Amino acid sequence: MTNIIISPSKYVQGRNELYNLYEHVHSLGNKFLILASENGIKRTKNIIENSFKNKDSKLVFEPFNGECSKNEIERIKKVLIEESCNVIIGIGGGKVFDTAKAVGYYSHIPVVIIPTIASTDAPCSALSVIYTEEGEFSEYLFLPKNPEVVLVDTSIISKAPVRLLVAGMGDALATYFEARACVRADANTMAGGKATQAAFAIAELCYKTLMRDGLKAKLAVEKKVVTRAVENIVEANTYLSGIGFESCGLAAAHAVHNGFTVISECHHLYHGEKVAFGTIVQLILENSPSEEIEEVINFCIQVGLPITLGDMGIHDLREEDIMKVAEVSCAEGDTMHNMPFKVEAEDVYSAIIAADNLGRMYK
Repeated sequence: MTNIIISPSKYVQGRNELYNLYEHVHSLGNKFLILASENGIKRTKNIIENSFKNKDSKLVFEPFNGECSKNEIERIKKVLIEESCNVIIGIGGGKVFDTAKAVGYYSHIPVVIIPTIASTDAPCSALSVIYTEEGEFSEYLFLPKNPEVVLVDTSIISKAPVRLLVAGMGDALATYFEARACVRADANTMAGGKATQAAFAIAELCYKTLMRDGLKAKLAVEKKVVTRAVENIVEANTYLSGIGFESCGLAAAHAVHNGFTVISECHHLYHGEKVAFGTIVQLILENSPSEEIEEVINFCIQVGLPITLGDMGIHDLREEDIMKVAEVSCAEGDTMHNMPFKVEAEDVYSAIIAADNLGRMYK
């Protein structure tokens, strides 16, 4: 049995930390390609240039075209070669990260990730999700290593819409319960082995942090301020959840999320919002203690995550639609099969209906 934990080489987080970018990345190279949306470049360019002022380094700012596609990856690779850059920095959200990580992999150069939102645990992962030009899923690109540096400026994160932070909490909410299921099942993780004690402890800390500081962080970010609770939740959403899911594994919660992607009424939801409801469904599948389920539901109510199908946008409940969700969640190769017992589509259907009914009781 091989136990493996993987993570970024360096994780940096703090208020106004972008001003210190040079100090954290100068050892990686001296010619930096900075990939961000046009708005992202406008927001960060002056700060980054001041960080590198009077330093022997070259900065090239390149606008991201909006989709992590093979064509976009090839386009950025060409810019990288033309400008002789030896480090790539991705600033923004998930598709920018995925593109930067893929370009770094194919070009054999270090990758730096700077999230401007804390809505998922993607910044720390050794994975890129590739889409078509039309935005449809194409393939997963599993990378041999995580980014060299992940830098999180919480003063930037706190200015983003609060719903994004809450969605990140929804994604992080599943981390401990999916890790626990994978450990019980002795399942292989995305790191290529079994979970380490350290990774499982990180997953458990992620959950404890959410319960302790989630509501406080939401209330602070509603006012665009950074408190200790905000720092803790950003770390939970980004780093603790990132290490926890990648080095412990995913299970039913994310599989149920995948199932709900086939329902058009749910397309307005963020990833973490669907995962949060999937977490409740997983706990129903496991027949977890009532106290545990109640704690999760109360947390979701406090911060504004969905606990019913109505909250998910499904008001006209059709049996065939929910069964389709259940069938997709049990597809071959999906993470539902990391549960420590056999799960059929009928089991998932029943758990979704039961979770919805339980959530209605709290309404």
